[in-house]
Amino acid sequence: MSYCKYVNALQNEQMNVHQIYHNTQYGFPIQNDDELFGRLILEINQAGLNWTTILNKQENFRKAYDNFSINLISNYTESDFERLINDKGIIRNRLKINATIYNAQIIVELIKKFGSFKNWLDSQKFIELKGWTKLFKDTFKFTGGEIVNEFLMSTNYLPGAHDIDCPIYNVIENLNDSI
Repeated sequence: MSYCKYVNALQNEQMNVHQIYHNTQYGFPIQNDDELFGRLILEINQAGLNWTTILNKQENFRKAYDNFSINLISNYTESDFERLINDKGIIRNRLKINATIYNAQIIVELIKKFGSFKNWLDSQKFIELKGWTKLFKDTFKFTGGEIVNEFLMSTNYLPGAHDIDCPIYNVIENLNDSI
């Protein structure tokens, strides 16, 4: 089932958070490195959980992880780790927190080589999902196939975020044409 159909089938109490994400974030191109990394953080933290949980905690993640600042997160110390592992507003999983810090450090290195995280992603744009998955597994921690697929689809690197008859599909197509 596509995300568009999923959102339309939700009960009213879940609909709002998913509808906002669907209409304003999912599948939209992201130009800012910290925002791209923030989406990766959310996708990593979703593993094993439902997306509603992550969407409801999205602002908590933004606050806990210094507005998703790659530079700040890459320099996190043990005290930052302890702060995060004790933060009830986010997912308190040691592996996911460690992966986020490690991945920020890797992205800092990618930025040195490519000028930006986005440039690194753009330079890979023509590979298929299987190649993306291998690249992410070889480069980052805690990035399995589903995480990679959802990260890339949600950030407009892979097609399929919206059904062609979804009104948001045309909004994104128009954005892509203007970039």
